[in-house]
Amino acid sequence: MNEALDSATPQQPASPGHAASSWRNPWVLLVALAFGLAAWQWLETRLKLAETQQELARRLVEGEAVMVESRALARQSQEQLSALLVRLGALEAKIGESQSQQAMLEELYQGLARGRDEWVLAEIEQGVTLAAQQLQLAGNVQGAVLALQTADARLAGSSRPQFISLRKVLVRDLDRLRAVPQVDMVGMNLRLESVINAVDGLPLAVEARPRLNEATASAVPAADAVANSPLGLEFWRRLGSDFWDEVKGLIRIQRFDRDEPALLAPGQAFFLRENLKLRLLNARLALLAREQWTFRNELKHAQAWLDRYFDSREPSLHTVQGALKQLASTDISIEVPTLNESLAAIKTFKLGKEQPR
Repeated sequence: MNEALDSATPQQPASPGHAASSWRNPWVLLVALAFGLAAWQWLETRLKLAETQQELARRLVEGEAVMVESRALARQSQEQLSALLVRLGALEAKIGESQSQQAMLEELYQGLARGRDEWVLAEIEQGVTLAAQQLQLAGNVQGAVLALQTADARLAGSSRPQFISLRKVLVRDLDRLRAVPQVDMVGMNLRLESVINAVDGLPLAVEARPRLNEATASAVPAADAVANSPLGLEFWRRLGSDFWDEVKGLIRIQRFDRDEPALLAPGQAFFLRENLKLRLLNARLALLAREQWTFRNELKHAQAWLDRYFDSREPSLHTVQGALKQLASTDISIEVPTLNESLAAIKTFKLGKEQPR
C-alpha cells in the first residue's frame, strides 16, 4: 500500500542536497562497488572463456592434424614393419643356410683334423716301431734317439693340446735313451772289417824260413857276377860261406821258452785264413747283437790263431793284434731300454680318438 501511495503521489525532484546525502550512504557505495566488481568479473570471465574456447579450438585443430599425421606415420610404420618382416624372413633363411653351411664346414674341418691327426699318429707310430725293432735287434740307440726326436718335433709342429700327454711319454723315453752309455758300434764294425780284409795279407810262420833261403839264393848270382875268376878271393870266400852254412845246418838250436809255430801243409793255409775270417765274422755278428761273451770268445780264438800260425815278426800282425785286443776290451753288453711305453701311449691315444666316433 505504501508503494501504491508512493506511486500515486507525484514524485518530487530530488534536491542536490538530498542526492549528495544519498551517495554518502555507505550501503549505496557497497552496492555500487559490488555491482562494479561483479561486472568486472563477468567481463573477465567472458574474455577468459573466449580465449579458452579459441585455445581449445586451436588445440582441437592441432590434435586433428597430429592425429592425421600419426595415422600417416602409423601406416608408414606398418609398411616399413611389413618390409622389415620380409627382410627378416629373408635374413633368417640366409642365416639358416649359412648355419647349415657352417655346420658342414665344421664337420669337414673336423674330418680333416681327425684325418691329419690320424696321419700324424700313423707316421709317428711307424717311426717309433722301427726304432724299437732296431733298438732290440741291433742296439741302435742313436737311431732310436733320432726317431723319438723326429716324433716329438712332428707333434710339436701340429700345436694341438691333446698331444701334450703323448709328448711327455716320448720325452721320458728319449731321456732314458740319452742316458745310455754310447758305444761306437760303427767304428768297431769298421775296425773288424779292416782286420778281416788284412787276413789275406798276413804272412804265415811256416813261410818265414823259405823267404830267407830265397833271399840267400838270390844273392849268389850277384856274388858270381862280382867274382872275376874262379880262383879269385871272392871264390874262396863264397866257398867258405857255403861250407859254414852246411855246418850250421847240421846243428839245430831250439828255444823252449815259447811254442814253435805250427807247421801246415801248403793246401791248409787257405782254409786257415777262411776259418779265421769266419771267427771274425762271428765276432762281428755278436757285436751287432751285443753278445759280450760270444764277441770276446771269438776274438780270443782269433788272437790265439794269429799267435800260433802267423809270423810274429811282421808289423802288420802287431797292428792286427792290437786292434783285436782293443776291441776285446770294449764292453758292449749295455742294457738298452725299450720303447714299449711310447708305443702303448700311441695306441691308447688312437683308441681314445676312435671311441667318440
